[in-house]
Amino acid sequence: MSEVNGPPGSSGPQPVGPGPQRVGPGPQRVGGWTRFVTARPRIALLAALVITALAVFAGSGVADRMGSGGWQAPDAESSYATEALEREFPASQPNLLLLVDSGTASVDDPAVAAEAARLTERLAAEQGISGVTSYWQTKAPALRAEDGREALIAARIGGDETEAGETLERIAPAFAGESGPVKVSVGGPVAVQHEMQTIIQEDLLRAELIALPVTLVLLVMVFGSAIAAMLPLLVGIVAILGTNAVLRGLTEFTDVSVFAMNLTTALGLGLAIDYALFIVRRFREELDAGADTRTAVGTTLRTAGRTVLFSALTVAVSLSAMLVFPQYFLRSFAYAGIAVVLLAAAAALILLPAALMLLGPRVNALDLRRLLRRRRSTAVAQAPVPETGKGWARFAELVMRRAPVFAIVTTVGLVLLGLPFLGVKFGTADDRQLPAGAESRVVQEHIREGFPGSPGGGLEMLVEGEGTPAAYAALKDRIEKAPGVLRVEGPVTADSAAYFSVLPDGEAVGEETQQLVRDLRAMPADSFDTSVTGTAAVLVDSKDAIADRLPWAIGIIVVVTLLLVFLLTGSVLIPIQAVLLNALSLTAMFGAVVWVFQDGNLSGILAFTSTGDIETTLPVLMFCVAFGLSMDYGVFLLSRIKEEYDRTGDHERSVTFGLSRTGGLITAAAVILAVVMVAIGTSRVTNTKMLGLGIALAVLMDAMVIRSLLVPAVMKLTGHATWWAPRPLRAFHQRFGLSEGESAPAGSSGTKGEPGGPGEPAADGEIPEATRDGEKVTTGA
Repeated sequence: MSEVNGPPGSSGPQPVGPGPQRVGPGPQRVGGWTRFVTARPRIALLAALVITALAVFAGSGVADRMGSGGWQAPDAESSYATEALEREFPASQPNLLLLVDSGTASVDDPAVAAEAARLTERLAAEQGISGVTSYWQTKAPALRAEDGREALIAARIGGDETEAGETLERIAPAFAGESGPVKVSVGGPVAVQHEMQTIIQEDLLRAELIALPVTLVLLVMVFGSAIAAMLPLLVGIVAILGTNAVLRGLTEFTDVSVFAMNLTTALGLGLAIDYALFIVRRFREELDAGADTRTAVGTTLRTAGRTVLFSALTVAVSLSAMLVFPQYFLRSFAYAGIAVVLLAAAAALILLPAALMLLGPRVNALDLRRLLRRRRSTAVAQAPVPETGKGWARFAELVMRRAPVFAIVTTVGLVLLGLPFLGVKFGTADDRQLPAGAESRVVQEHIREGFPGSPGGGLEMLVEGEGTPAAYAALKDRIEKAPGVLRVEGPVTADSAAYFSVLPDGEAVGEETQQLVRDLRAMPADSFDTSVTGTAAVLVDSKDAIADRLPWAIGIIVVVTLLLVFLLTGSVLIPIQAVLLNALSLTAMFGAVVWVFQDGNLSGILAFTSTGDIETTLPVLMFCVAFGLSMDYGVFLLSRIKEEYDRTGDHERSVTFGLSRTGGLITAAAVILAVVMVAIGTSRVTNTKMLGLGIALAVLMDAMVIRSLLVPAVMKLTGHATWWAPRPLRAFHQRFGLSEGESAPAGSSGTKGEPGGPGEPAADGEIPEATRDGEKVTTGA
């Protein structure tokens, strides 16, 4: 049993552990929730099995119905112009490119030209293809490589992302490869997106094959029992399969990003393990304290179950903030995240207790640690398992003895780790997200390096309204004189609309090109209505949309987090501390993202190509996910500190107790979640790699630095003021507040300084016992 220093006047050290053992089983009040879960466990498990089987059927093929885009704001000017150009001028928005390589011959060679003409005719005849054009038809310099050995055939595949992908799958095999004197490779935006979607599906399967066995081994190490270790995995699998079914249903009504599948797997396993660790551990301790199975399950649900439900709400709120953004890439993660969090909590609070009811003490079966101990010594094998938490209690004492040092050094260190983020540059995802050998990336690299101008970085200005040749000429002249313009082509006219192609003199999405977008939009156009689109225009609109909605997202997270943590603790200061410390835990993640993925450090080891910027939506996504997971661990720790403070009124002792009881649990959960996220981070797609590795770092920093160092140090510095709240808020908390600890019967709670009340140490330095329905129990978890 671990020990901490007792309150002034007490004799000797104070034990921190399960506390006094249960005197007797005694009667237990059974609430509706507990009765529902425990009354017919076999029926509950059978229903869960049937629902899971239906989810497998309903969620099958979900990845094939997802998109790989979603970075564009649908209500932005660039989105409007893109749709109008696709409708009026299909050739202006090609998304399919055939790279024709003539080998040693020139692309103007008669045999090459004849074969290219046949390919162009075949492509134009394919269903779903429009706006087909080629270098051999137009002799446009932008469609011919500078060395004269390669040229392009461009076309437009119509329909949404799913339909475009199906069309590409149908026609690509008929065109790719050797064709007479030329070799054809398939590229363009639709090919990049389709190949990215395929690779993500393959990588996700590999990540699951890596994460599941490693997670099982870690769970066995944590629980000892192979039976107990299987329960979190089962909860996670149910949550993942259920979320896939939810996402499959959502694809019928809205766009959903394929990237959300990665979050489903990571959070499904991670949170299920967190919640199951918390519940199974509490259940085993109740059994060790002498409770029968039904009583142990009921106590577990009324204590740890409340914390799990509360934690799920905080994570769901953080993820729901992404719903305020218009990009479906971010909204998809909200859909997936909210679904998997709620399903993981439901499985942990309904399916898991039903399983524990059937298993009872057999939850400790197949204790592999006991087998190891038997090999060492029979005497050791028969000895009781030593209490955990002694090391964490001593560590908490050390931190609080040197609280100012730990608080200052840790804070400064985290701030320094986050400094690289001050130099962040936002960009847009392109083909370089793919691995180096991907065909569509190879095509784009040939175009980027071998063709004149800035292929893929051109801008289109849509002009609507009745116009005359003189008016178009005047507008073109003004465009050509704008700073940063290399060349202007057009106008291409049709009825009451026209468009100009503007080639910037700079990088496709560089700051100069982004400024050019703003200049073109601000340019007077007489009686015309103009709008600008293109890669840089999409980026400008995406940045503006995020900047516009980000305060709302942060506000939702902060306000709801403050409210939920207040309901948990009844303190005004603790919610503020929780928000600030959670935000501080993310500094290392954001600094590493810039240092590694933007600046290219470790790119060789991690096998990715740095583009010199970070995709605009990724920091928002990583903030919401990592903040939610940090709150998950924060709730586990604060609930135990609050429970002990309510029993003893001893602030420092409560902090030590809370860390001793949850430090190992939180660290184990964080390591397991980090393993899952690192498995996701092995993806060959750069954004997925960034997401997985970045969140893994944030989770580990939160568990091992924030919860272990900063929380006890800061709570030591704030002292008893930590628990202050004005009278109206105290009354509000007494009426609506939540806590993990059980409520004592009327008349048994006492007041501070009275026997049984907070702040009254028990005799002989023992932790005071809680009273539940006339029965003395321990409330350590």
